[in-house]
Amino acid sequence: MQQNEKPSFFDLFLTFFWMGFTAFGGPAMTAHIRKYIVDKKRWLEGSTFDSGLALCQIIPGAIVMQLVSYIGLKIKGVWGAIVCFISFGFPSFLVMFILSVIYKHSKNIVGVEHILSGLRVIIIAIVANAAFTFGKKNFHYWNDWVIAIIGAGLFLSKLHPVLVLIAAALLGIIFTKRDSHPFKRLDSVKTFRFFLWALASVLAGLAILFFVNKEYFTLATIMLRIDLFSFGGGLASMPIMYHELVDLFGWFNEKTFMDGVILGQVTPGSIIISATFFGYMHFGVFGSMLATIAVFTPSFLILMGIIPFFDRLSLHPQFNRVINGILCSFVGLLAIVTYRFAIGVHWNFISIIFTLVAFILLLRKIDVVWIVLGGVLLSLFMY
Repeated sequence: MQQNEKPSFFDLFLTFFWMGFTAFGGPAMTAHIRKYIVDKKRWLEGSTFDSGLALCQIIPGAIVMQLVSYIGLKIKGVWGAIVCFISFGFPSFLVMFILSVIYKHSKNIVGVEHILSGLRVIIIAIVANAAFTFGKKNFHYWNDWVIAIIGAGLFLSKLHPVLVLIAAALLGIIFTKRDSHPFKRLDSVKTFRFFLWALASVLAGLAILFFVNKEYFTLATIMLRIDLFSFGGGLASMPIMYHELVDLFGWFNEKTFMDGVILGQVTPGSIIISATFFGYMHFGVFGSMLATIAVFTPSFLILMGIIPFFDRLSLHPQFNRVINGILCSFVGLLAIVTYRFAIGVHWNFISIIFTLVAFILLLRKIDVVWIVLGGVLLSLFMY
């Protein structure tokens, strides 16, 4: 497949800003991003996208946020990564901030729940469709299905995500029958230089917060830790976030924490955007912005720092078998996310019909934005 001419920074901004508003389902959005960036726009080769997805699974943090940064990095360098990262993440911050304000002033989530009940089951359809789409597109041998099924079982057993990915990598070495094609490598000097500059800026910012406001410093370091140890995507951040905010610091009770998680589930983007809610509830507007920036920073920095080494390793066939194993486990992860979302829904005839119709429309390649908007409008009248 021949790549099209590179987009401008403005094209990247508009593309990922719009995607950010429709990024429901967390990691499931990767399938729709791939369809648009690889198949429709042809801004990246499929092998480049798939390798980036595997890399984003290995490092901690929200997979979809890292992936859009990786795409921007491959297309337009460091500034492309920054543009994609900000434009994709800003809509979810904006939606979560508005919901947080409504929640804080209404003191309950009932009204919001009525509006978003239909959206919750549509999210299940989106995640299930993503698992199906990735499996259909990337699985060529029965060995790939074996890796995915084993990976799903390991994720379901609540084994630490890092151990699951190690197991998937070993299975990839053993079972993979093909090697990935080489892909475009980046200028490692520029990328690593930016990583060092950004790391120094973060440390300087923390030093300023420490001397200016100790509570803001505490909030920032909490969110940095949450992202740094969230292996396995945004969902993996929830237990860590609960421990820090409820058990350790006691800033929230269990009910308020769960309300924040619910809002994070029905907000576009990664569920880790719940950090915006918690920052606003305890520290107001500045707290929401600080928590949001801090909770996405470590994974972004790690991505920038690791890219040059990752590109060099991609020259080795054994490493590409590792990548295939991790990609197969990603399909298993999507299947388990679908299951966990489904058991949290109070099913009835209407919700079953909503889910089935949304899944069928996605199979027929109807744009996800129309499915989401239609689901929200129908839920106003049917729930």
